[in-house]
Amino acid sequence: MSALGKPKPATKPSNPASARPQTAYNKTVLSNGVRVISEEIPHVRSVSIGLWVDVGSRDEDPSTNGIAHFIEHMVFKGTRKRSIRDIAQSLESVGGYLNAFTGKEHTCFYARVLDDFAPLAVDVITDLILHPTFPEKELEKERGVVIEELKNAEDDPDDIIHDYFDKALFGPHPVGFPVIGTAKNLQSFQRDDLREFLGTHYVPSRTIIAAAGNIKHDDLVKLAERSYSDLRRTHTGERLRARPKPQKARSSEYKRPIQQAHVCLGTVGWSIKSRQRFPLMVLNSLLGDGMSSRLFQNIREKYGFAYTVYSFANMLSDTGTFGAYTGTDTKHIEASIELIWKEFRKLQSKGVSKSELERTKAQLKGGMMLSLESIPNRMMRLGTSELYFGQFNSMDSIVKHVEAVTSEDVHQIANELLHEERFSTVVFRPEENQKSLPFSPN
Repeated sequence: MSALGKPKPATKPSNPASARPQTAYNKTVLSNGVRVISEEIPHVRSVSIGLWVDVGSRDEDPSTNGIAHFIEHMVFKGTRKRSIRDIAQSLESVGGYLNAFTGKEHTCFYARVLDDFAPLAVDVITDLILHPTFPEKELEKERGVVIEELKNAEDDPDDIIHDYFDKALFGPHPVGFPVIGTAKNLQSFQRDDLREFLGTHYVPSRTIIAAAGNIKHDDLVKLAERSYSDLRRTHTGERLRARPKPQKARSSEYKRPIQQAHVCLGTVGWSIKSRQRFPLMVLNSLLGDGMSSRLFQNIREKYGFAYTVYSFANMLSDTGTFGAYTGTDTKHIEASIELIWKEFRKLQSKGVSKSELERTKAQLKGGMMLSLESIPNRMMRLGTSELYFGQFNSMDSIVKHVEAVTSEDVHQIANELLHEERFSTVVFRPEENQKSLPFSPN
């Protein structure tokens, strides 16, 4: 018993739905084509703001691969009114943060600040992409920085293996390009190359300003209009991204100076717009998401062959990938692959029980709902939803789609997807004579 005496029984709200924090979603398209979207959450004191551009590594060719990511770095090296230090201190000096990332299909510059500093955050983010100067001196230095980032990725086999996997699935198509690019390309990019790519792709019609938190939509629109007042609508026409052609399945092995073997196997999946999206999410969660998943329980818990094992389902606008990854000892490579296929075949032959399906859907829905407690996650959902669907898909609608998935749905896509002859496999093997290097503090 607490020092305050016997606790009183908790009282339930008369209407649970009304007890949830209320939010408001709004969307405005400026005259020049910039989309402004917001989700007002008045009970918080912060706001997360993202400037999204509908461009990524799949909009490159072999000679420009890596330029979108390099531009993401270079815009932080100075604008017409801010130096490198000014940019670095702009939001940190008020307790906020500023960052960016590049993906295969979009680039995002984002910030989180106290609500009082939302105007500053919008001004800084828009300044980065509207008025970068790409100083020559910084261009040369940043080449080295990004090449070091590339080396760092190569030293992280459980991460870089997915780039090799994408290459195996999509071949020469840009979807198979690494987002970071190649050292050869990074050495070749010039200031004019960056300006040309920026001018072609960073246009108002491909720009979204998204914000979640304590901000009024009308205020966000005014801030966006102020930043983009000098830019008119550009008639770039509809961009047609070539859909990747299916590649013949293949197996590839690479010797690397590592201690552990890494295995990634999979195939082309469905796009984020496919009707199979939600059954695939359930199947992926059931197979390899979390400690209770089939792959984890079998390969790690039952046999002890791996520390890390999981499945993945990555969905893009017109294609996707599905597969499994594990890190294991060299002598367990073949056995681990066979155990993965054992779980795949079991799902094809026996399907999923009602109790396991309900548990998996509860896990999936719970994870999605918990993510809503993060204001940055809410902003990310706004941006990606607008990019892929042109509208906001509420969490309630997504949860309903997940709830509607049946055992038959999961069984059907398992039989459509899990065909061994369609799977490509990438294996990183430790180089011969590699000796184990146990940690020693001395």
